[in-house]
Amino acid sequence: MSVILPGLYIVSTPIGNLDDITLRSLSVLKKSDIILCEDTRRSLKLLNHFKIKKKLISYHKFNEKKTLNGIIEYLNQGKILSLISDAGTPSLSDPGQILIKECIKHKIKIYPIPGASSITSAMSISGYDDKFLFYGFLPKKDKEVEKILSKLKDINFSIIFFVPGIKINFYLKKFKSFFTGRDLLIAREMTKMHETFYRNSVDLVELFQPSLKGELTIVISKKYNNNKTVTDINIKNQAITYLKKYSMKDVVELISKREKISKKKVYEICLKIKNDENNS
Repeated sequence: MSVILPGLYIVSTPIGNLDDITLRSLSVLKKSDIILCEDTRRSLKLLNHFKIKKKLISYHKFNEKKTLNGIIEYLNQGKILSLISDAGTPSLSDPGQILIKECIKHKIKIYPIPGASSITSAMSISGYDDKFLFYGFLPKKDKEVEKILSKLKDINFSIIFFVPGIKINFYLKKFKSFFTGRDLLIAREMTKMHETFYRNSVDLVELFQPSLKGELTIVISKKYNNNKTVTDINIKNQAITYLKKYSMKDVVELISKREKISKKKVYEICLKIKNDENNS
């Protein structure tokens, strides 16, 4: 077992399933003098589950600056402090950046304790190109969102966003305006009992009635290169995937628009797939 030295530990916690916590995370939390957490009530559920009793200090976006000096004083005394968020890896769209920068300034040791992350979890099962940009939470207002998306729409990487489920339709409308021709994955309740993944093209995805609950992780695929030479095999592979979920009409429309090829060609390939299935 590794030695736990004084300093600040950035400890990843489960994003849903408590079994996803690492042995090293448990070791660090058990040996911490103080655990900084967003919501003490939520963190207590995790800590009680693993029979960990430590001093907790509430540390969230509304009191980051106010509690900073006190935390730095504890660290200067040679104490072991852990920072955890409500779920996942701290400081990634969660509190922590202010404290980390202050520790760097004061030459206080900082140790990353890796573990669960909704970012890499969603990306790993997306099937999209593995070069990606993590943006995090988008603004809530129309003009601000459009300003951001207008800058991101030409980036040729997969892009990951966090979106409140209740606002999913608001953001889907924006994605349709700025990310036409791309695919998207909506990940909901990852690692939990009601884990659900929605896959579709940005152009074909329908609005949710009612809207979804909880916090969603959305992955937008990279831009498709419409200048490439599209082979029949490429079209066939896409068609096989989409025909499992959508009508032939929608599939023809989607692939024709994406690849800039005639609907007739796509229709012929789709028809052959259907005929092969009926004859098999």
